[in-house]
Amino acid sequence: MTEPVREDAHRRRGRDESEDERADRLWAELLQEVRVAQTGVQILFGFLLTVVFQPRFTELGPVDRNIYVITVLLGAAATGALVGPVALHRMLTGHRMKPRTVDLASRLTVIGLVLLLCTMAAALLLVLRVALHNPLAVWLVVPMALWFVLCWFVLPLWIRLRNGR
Repeated sequence: MTEPVREDAHRRRGRDESEDERADRLWAELLQEVRVAQTGVQILFGFLLTVVFQPRFTELGPVDRNIYVITVLLGAAATGALVGPVALHRMLTGHRMKPRTVDLASRLTVIGLVLLLCTMAAALLLVLRVALHNPLAVWLVVPMALWFVLCWFVLPLWIRLRNGR
């Protein structure tokens, strides 16, 4: 009796796969996505860690130093969230929790992307404040941050809503 329900559920998803097979596929896809984001955040975070050791760092005013500290903390948080799926998988492997692991890892990845967006905006703000020495920096960062929001979040959500999912 349960077989027809299972088949109907698979047809609605568009694939003929078990829950475990679906979790394996989603995990493999998530890993590929996370690799791209991890590379970006690790390069940015590594760069941020070196800034404090540059001779001109001592010339920064208190506002720019605060922006720098916030940027480094955001970068650390983004790194933690984007590496988190690896730790989740390692700690939960073999405990028959793959679907839950995929769900949690997916949520961590989205959090990591939000934190990466904030890190990039803060880093851009710091660089433009130092380069321009005027309030125009904020007005240049805002549209860039909105561009990231549009590309990373609004467009995918719009497509999902448009397709009725």
